[in-house]
Amino acid sequence: MVTFHVAAAVLLTGGITSNAYAQIAPATSAACELLPVAGVEQSLSSGGRPRTYRLFVPQNAGGRSRLPLVLDLHPSSGTSAGQARTSAFEALAARDGFVVASLQAEGGRWNVPVADGRADDVAYVSDVIDHVSARVCTDPARIYAAGFSGGARMSSLLACRLNTRIAAIAPMAGLRWPGPCEGRAVPVLTLHGLADTQNTYEGQVTSRGGEWLESVPDALAGWARHNGCDLKPILEDPPGPLSTIRYQGCRNDAEVRLIRIDGLGHTWAPDEIAATSVMWQFFQRHALR
Repeated sequence: MVTFHVAAAVLLTGGITSNAYAQIAPATSAACELLPVAGVEQSLSSGGRPRTYRLFVPQNAGGRSRLPLVLDLHPSSGTSAGQARTSAFEALAARDGFVVASLQAEGGRWNVPVADGRADDVAYVSDVIDHVSARVCTDPARIYAAGFSGGARMSSLLACRLNTRIAAIAPMAGLRWPGPCEGRAVPVLTLHGLADTQNTYEGQVTSRGGEWLESVPDALAGWARHNGCDLKPILEDPPGPLSTIRYQGCRNDAEVRLIRIDGLGHTWAPDEIAATSVMWQFFQRHALR
């Protein structure tokens, strides 16, 4: 297992200007050609419901081999375009060469915990992966899910229900353990502010039903059990706002790690750590086995 160094994170700035919304035609997989797509909304049907997502393919992608795909999930009441601005995954993808699909929940709220009568968002994510792969030359072994708050809870569910397709997850401010889960060990990196008053580090927000009951360390321990890790957590707490809790000895090197951020509330980490860059560094170490 490669040791993770939070001090190596570098703050990335910049953005991508979106073109007018348009559809792109399916790609020919034999040629594996990649056409740049600058934040374009795509439409599809999932479970008989019309759905959309935002697609970004970097300008320098032409002629490359298959690229990784990062699924970026917005918070409750959010939008795909808003999450693209918040995370800046597209700016990083433009530099490092990967595809980003920013997904859109019905009514801005993901169906997690799963409730009857609402959209099947796990099926929707699977359909988006198929929709992207039919149009863009992506690597099926390197598909990742990141998300903030409600999007983090949704990425946790994807790691449980869709782990034959999702190689690793990196939820911010919303890790959950939606077990019991079957299937392969899933690498998990999560970040959480210790001053978060909405998705509290300690959990037990009973007013929200089953949405936020377990603590973040308990959710992390659930993934450690699933991944077959040694069940004694290791705390690393150097001077400064960042500390980590990690598990080692996991099956297939499926690391389980939490970065705690002192003083950070319910927000994407803007200053204390370059969250997007750290997530991408983590994803690059993992692929489906």
